[in-house]
Amino acid sequence: MKVMALIYGDEGQWNSLGDGERTAVYAQYRAFQDAAGDKVTAGAELASTRAATTVRVRDGQTIVTDGPFAETKEQLGGFYVLDCESLDEAVKLAAKIPGAATGALEVRAAHQEEPS
Repeated sequence: MKVMALIYGDEGQWNSLGDGERTAVYAQYRAFQDAAGDKVTAGAELASTRAATTVRVRDGQTIVTDGPFAETKEQLGGFYVLDCESLDEAVKLAAKIPGAATGALEVRAAHQEEPS
């Protein structure tokens, strides 16, 4: 099953880290990916919420605004796509993602279409 692991954290806290601290955090993420092996099929850090664009369509009109959908304490900062046998396995793997120690990880199974 494909599972999306969404990594939420405090963007302000991340921005306050020094270069050495960021390098150490990136090393933790690389170690996670190496340990997870082929269970991680994709992943990326996202650009700052300041670079976000929100798109809505209302009454046939496309409305584009700068910034994220809503102000929150924790912002979506990255993601992994996991290939796991079960949701329980995905949760155990997500708990090892470094961001889980300081923020939150949202884990959702991808919808699987029923074979015809």
